[in-house]
Amino acid sequence: MMDKDALTAWALANGWTMIAGNPSLTKPSSPKEAIVRMLLKATVVTIEAKKPAGKWEKLASEPYGKVEPDPEGGPPQGLGLGNIPSLTMLMQENRDRQVFARMTGKG
Repeated sequence: MMDKDALTAWALANGWTMIAGNPSLTKPSSPKEAIVRMLLKATVVTIEAKKPAGKWEKLASEPYGKVEPDPEGGPPQGLGLGNIPSLTMLMQENRDRQVFARMTGKG
């Protein structure tokens, strides 16, 4: 089972950034604005995406007891993160941007 701390640690190690207190992914063209966020509530974790109109849409929500670490280090199992189109690519773009920022001293 993964708790808030384990999910936050996984997210930050995989390209997510803390924005407004939530692990978040951003668009490459707008790295300060979250477009996907992970809400870590008392008993459940929720994944939301920002729609073009600016409203947040719930993509997945599960109690912590149903979320497990991936044995190969991939996205946590139980949230269906692998079923969300473009999420893997967005995580890679965010991770690459963080690595590049560290290499150049920017960011």
